[in-house]
Amino acid sequence: MNTNIQSILDQLGVKTNNAAFSTGSIWGGDSNARSLESSSPVDGHLIASTKVSTDEDYNNVVLKAHEAFLEWRTVPAPKRGEIVRQFGDALRENKEALGTLVSYEMGKSLQEGFGEVQEMIDICDFAVGLSRQLYGLTMHSERPSHRMYEQWHPLGIVGIISAFNFPVAVWSWNAALALVCGNVCIWKPSEKTPLTAVACQHIIAKVFKANDVSEGVCNLILGDREVGELMTKDGRVPLISATGSTRMGKEVGAAVGARLGKSLLELGGNNAIIISEHADLDMSLIGAVFGAVGTAGQRCTSTRRLIIHESVYNAFKDKLVKAYDQLRIGNPLDQNNHVGPLIDKDAVAAYLDSIEKCKNEGGNFVVEGGVLSGAHYASGCYVKPCIAEVSNDFKIVQHETFAPILYLIKYKTLDEAITLQNGVPQGLSSAIMTLNLREAEQFLSANGSDCGIANVNIGTSGAEIGGAFGGEKETGGGRESGSDAWKAYMRRQTNTINYSNTLPLAQGIKFDL
Repeated sequence: MNTNIQSILDQLGVKTNNAAFSTGSIWGGDSNARSLESSSPVDGHLIASTKVSTDEDYNNVVLKAHEAFLEWRTVPAPKRGEIVRQFGDALRENKEALGTLVSYEMGKSLQEGFGEVQEMIDICDFAVGLSRQLYGLTMHSERPSHRMYEQWHPLGIVGIISAFNFPVAVWSWNAALALVCGNVCIWKPSEKTPLTAVACQHIIAKVFKANDVSEGVCNLILGDREVGELMTKDGRVPLISATGSTRMGKEVGAAVGARLGKSLLELGGNNAIIISEHADLDMSLIGAVFGAVGTAGQRCTSTRRLIIHESVYNAFKDKLVKAYDQLRIGNPLDQNNHVGPLIDKDAVAAYLDSIEKCKNEGGNFVVEGGVLSGAHYASGCYVKPCIAEVSNDFKIVQHETFAPILYLIKYKTLDEAITLQNGVPQGLSSAIMTLNLREAEQFLSANGSDCGIANVNIGTSGAEIGGAFGGEKETGGGRESGSDAWKAYMRRQTNTINYSNTLPLAQGIKFDL
């Protein structure tokens, strides 16, 4: 590990020895617990080892979180917002260091690492304003001298399970809103990216300490699937927010549903861009290429499919091939590179398997894939972004592969294109590139895209904090971040106040004694 990364870890308070993270609200197991190693896909070097949380660790943190909730829920929401504001400022101070660690531990480009921390800052800003806008409604009662209204109360402990591809941003989307709503959090980060989570925990713990707030308001448990299962099956955790694969989401949803808990699921995407005959092809090229190769195709919003009108198909395909020839693949800390590594060798194996399956189904690769070798790619996690001409009904095309594989599909009419766009199990993000107003409006209408996100003249990848983020079908139906997504973190209560000197019953019922 290079000295620059070591200094960043020191700045962020991340230990690089094999000691347990068991101080404050970080629970990483005792000295006898097994280790969880974090290696960088950038160069294959071990960054640090942590200890996996034990059942006892987990129970201790739940008890601590519940105790903290009893106090935190009584703090006025604007004052909770002030704490979150200070957390946002602390992220500003640590943006470069944390963004660099995100890039090194996960493998995304340095610019994307900085961008991820900026998303954290932005959601803190959003949450500060929200802390003064947790509005309820007032309704007219059918009974005289009665007042009805609804209000929102915190749920309690919010369990957050995050994925490796956005190792800190998605946690912050949940945590910032949950905190201003009066909840406390327990975070189980991906076992592939634990150190960025430890860094975030140190940053927010300092803010809590400066404001005499219990560390139990935000908690971190480290480990793998078994640790997550403890939380999903725990009736003391009313809401589980989980980001990951559809397979994982189905397991989480079933476990939480079995105890009648609440779940907020952000799962897989199989996102398409429709390239209309009326599209600006040069602008479309930027959205398509970044959507397909950004984060090495490891975003849930990554562009997997291009549905291209037959009249511009060959011209746009030629543009894509030329653009892919110019891609620079290498160390993501070098901002001259466009594409970094996949997260690990298991991801590389899945990428190769998907290419083989595509070829077996008849896919024609116009840009070949493969694993890169040599001194600059020593981790074994660097692959070539590739492009294949396919049919939408290929089994592999219906499947989400977390890798830079782009599928090209030809269409004749817009109705056909929309049918192809919707013809996959997932429903996260979608886009159409067109300068035709009628096409744009049809795509956004009820008989258009069936995705939670539908864009015109921008790609599928990326989202702004102000809008609720999430998708339909096998994407899970959850909504995080902006709009009224805060309601998922609260319970609604309807109140009726009788200020008369009688007790009339609803629906005109008479009950005389």
